[in-house]
Amino acid sequence: MKPPRRKFLRLAAGAAALSAVSRFACAQAYPTRPVRLIVGFAPGQAIDITTRMIGQWLSERLGQQFIVENRPGAGGNIGTEAVVRAPPDGYMLLAVGSNNMINATLYEKLNFNFIRDIAPVASVARVPQVMEVTPSFPAKTLPEFIAYAKANPGKVSFASAGNGSVAHVTGELFKMMTGVNMLHVPYRGAAPALTDLIGGQVDVMFDNMPSSIGHIRAGRLRPLAVSTTSRLESLPDIPTVADFVVGFETSAWGGIGAPRGTPAEIIDKLNREINAGLVDPKMDARLADLGGLVLPLSPAEYARRIAEETEKWGKVIKFSGAKAD
Repeated sequence: MKPPRRKFLRLAAGAAALSAVSRFACAQAYPTRPVRLIVGFAPGQAIDITTRMIGQWLSERLGQQFIVENRPGAGGNIGTEAVVRAPPDGYMLLAVGSNNMINATLYEKLNFNFIRDIAPVASVARVPQVMEVTPSFPAKTLPEFIAYAKANPGKVSFASAGNGSVAHVTGELFKMMTGVNMLHVPYRGAAPALTDLIGGQVDVMFDNMPSSIGHIRAGRLRPLAVSTTSRLESLPDIPTVADFVVGFETSAWGGIGAPRGTPAEIIDKLNREINAGLVDPKMDARLADLGGLVLPLSPAEYARRIAEETEKWGKVIKFSGAKAD
């Protein structure tokens, strides 16, 4: 005999309420064991540096270790796929970078769809690029560099951390917007690229601020311009590229993502705690010292920004014809 409809509805409502209470309790208790933060690049790069800062903050705030685990390879795709395949329980998170937005177009075939398969948790920081040369390079200013490059088409080389890296696509955007012809020289990471730039084997690099600021302060590299639309506190005397190339702007975006299907309560809890860290004066000062600009966003706002960046870099990659290694 079927139960009366009213009784059935009460049972269904009770089950839904119990499920909601269970999810809330789970989020309140989270995390009950260590959490892994997967970085798809080697230690020392900008995304690794900022993720370690966030991991330390979350460890102190939530009473469990947030352990950074580096899984480099394939432009960050190896680390991303590991998180895509992980259980959606909040115990494996991804250090999201601009590489994820770039790779969506750069790679013809991926085993995942980043926008579909990774849930945005929190934006951490926007890291500008700095256009830099050695002190002995003939051009001393950005206009002089453009004039020199146009007078020597194909002879000026620009280094990057690899095909599809932010340094690479920023250089391609610069070529597209200025009409200069430069030779791209990809490396396996920012560190070897910087070594050869300092040594004079390549001419220019559009590098993330955290990995270059020490070399600039030591006088090993000379900054010509920064990629943001306004000057940076860490390099107040250096103009922006946009001062001479109207509309130019790039940044490497760093944030945190989780496997799609991770409970919203856990995502919201992580978002609140990360955003609390970003407005902490000590965290803000540390990121600013590295040239980073904190940008606390809600998960929904972060999702919109990811979509915008994916579209922007898709246009640059198609224009340049860039291919993955």
